[in-house]
Amino acid sequence: MNICVEHIAIPAAHPGALKNWYERVLGAREIFNNGQNPPTCLLALGEVWLEIYQADAPHAGHGNNKLQGFRHLALRVPSLAAAQAELESRGVKFTEDPRPAAGGGRVLFFADGEGNLLHLVERPADSPLLK
Repeated sequence: MNICVEHIAIPAAHPGALKNWYERVLGAREIFNNGQNPPTCLLALGEVWLEIYQADAPHAGHGNNKLQGFRHLALRVPSLAAAQAELESRGVKFTEDPRPAAGGGRVLFFADGEGNLLHLVERPADSPLLK
């Protein structure tokens, strides 16, 4: 059996606004939109798709990275400093300093337009994880 990640679902309070944030800030590309208001859409971000749709209710532990379940989306970049500078120029606010990544390298957390956790991850070129 050959299994790979196709998409990650992100229920949103304002799906259209969050879709626009991912396109504007991270360069995601819309590949499907159901044409309704609020929309359900699929965005391509690298080789993974993000499905954004209307949430029924807010989640109380929204930005807490230690709660059970899926907590953040990690985005690998070749240079943490370059990616940070580019994202800051697009309005992203970083509130912490980079810290060590599990398996080697460094990570830097930030939030999307609705406060969902994301982080940049930079791995050393010789990382055994990249082989």
